[in-house]
This record gives sequence, C-alpha cells and structure tokens, in this order.
Amino acid sequence: MSSSGQVTPRRSVPPALAATLPVFVLVLLMWAGEIVDSLPGVDLDQYGIRPHDAEGLVGVVTAPFLHGGFGHLIANTGAFLVLGCLIAMTTQRFWPVTIGVALVGGFATWLAASPNSVHIGASGLVYGYAAFLVAWGVFSRRALAVVVAVIVVLMYGGIVVGVLPGQPGISWQGHLFGALAGVLMAWLLRGSAAKTPA
Repeated sequence: MSSSGQVTPRRSVPPALAATLPVFVLVLLMWAGEIVDSLPGVDLDQYGIRPHDAEGLVGVVTAPFLHGGFGHLIANTGAFLVLGCLIAMTTQRFWPVTIGVALVGGFATWLAASPNSVHIGASGLVYGYAAFLVAWGVFSRRALAVVVAVIVVLMYGGIVVGVLPGQPGISWQGHLFGALAGVLMAWLLRGSAAKTPA
C-alpha cells in the first residue's frame, strides 16, 4: 500500500514466462550437474540408469540431468528448450509429460537395455517430447496442435534414426522408449485436450 492509502497493483508474470519457467529450471539443473561432474574426483555419471541393477534404478530420475561432457549437454539443450517450451505453451502439460516420459521411458530402458551399461542424458526426454507433440496433434486434431506437430516433424524428423540399434555409444533404447512413452502420455492425456487452446 502506498503512502497515499492507495493499493499498488502487483506486476503479474507474463503467461509465456510462467509456462516456460520450469523448462529453463530443468536446463539450469542439467548445466549445474555437469559443472559439478567436471570437478576433479567427481563422477555423477555413475548415477545414470544401470539396467538390471536394483541400485541403478535411481537413474530413472537422475539420468536426464547427467551428460557425458559439455558437448553432449549442448547437443541436448537446444532441442530440450524448443520442444519443452512448445509443450508448456501449447498444451500446459509440461510436468505430466516430463514425469511420465522420464519414469516410463527410464524404467523400460532399465528393463530392456544390456547389463553392465550406463545410460545418461536428456535425449530420452527430447525424443519423448517430440513424439508427444506429434501424437498430441494426431489425437487432439486441433488446429494449433496439428501445426505444432507438423513443425516438429519438419524440424526434428531426422532424429528418428536415433531409435535404431547398433549405434556405439548411443542409448538407442533410451531414445526408443522415451519416444514410446511420449506417445503413451499423449494418449493418456488426450481426454483433456478440449480444456486447452491447443
């Protein structure tokens, strides 16, 4: 309240910023984690998904925040920001999609991938986001969602090769199950599509 007795209106946060803030927070956590991991004597990558190992289940939650160096992180950051912001702004379902893709895709990777391997990186989420946006357009059949789906296919359609097996050093299982989890989340959330502008 001002000295004249009038109430000073609060400045509201722009809707776009409020919607996309969680996306940037997660990216900040990824970068913070990689900075810590680069310190001498620190090895956070051991907390990735270690298939068939009970202790490796923690990686279902932690793996998206761990990367095999800054090059790996940079490669994931751009797509994560673009696709994450598209989900946040056009569907308002960023958290359900993120949690669902991370848990379902991560657990499936833990079950199906080869033992004695460690799976890290946000690419599982990236594949899940891309698949979700395309499937969301198909399931909702709303104009904005369809346009976004087409844009995603044009921009990121080439990443589909990442789900093919036999690529050394690449978690194709994480990519594949992340994408399948994205489609699953679009199907599970399809009934609420009418409640959003997308």
